[in-house]
Amino acid sequence: MQSIEIRALDIADFDIWLPLWKNYQRFYQVDIPEAVTLETWARFLDSREPMYAALAIAGEQALGLVHLIYHRSTWTSGNYCYLQDLFVTDNARGRGVGRALIEHVFSEARRNGTPRVHWLTHESNDNAMQFYDRIVDRSGFVQYRKQFT
Repeated sequence: MQSIEIRALDIADFDIWLPLWKNYQRFYQVDIPEAVTLETWARFLDSREPMYAALAIAGEQALGLVHLIYHRSTWTSGNYCYLQDLFVTDNARGRGVGRALIEHVFSEARRNGTPRVHWLTHESNDNAMQFYDRIVDRSGFVQYRKQFT
């Protein structure tokens, strides 16, 4: 098996990131407007923004992506890290790509002195939940939200 490199996005990566991002949206049956996608991309590259992204690469092929956001908390003086998006291509699942992306986030969070990484997944995403249950603890919290748009 070819080795997997996890690396931060670079300005030249748009054309390999975008298809992964579109496939992630397709998986969750959402269609994020192009303007939002372009703004998100710009945020990843802006050092003043608390948003970051990384890619999983094997050779010349992009196998997955991860997006994370650092944010304040009332429970700690440091930031928490929210792993917002994680996607691995169908042909790369079961090869350790998802775990490598998550471990990359853990490493970055530790490097930044972050006491917690957290994320959500849809309750219907059984495969992901089985995987997550092997590597992290469930918090027991249930998300509630109100959409305004």
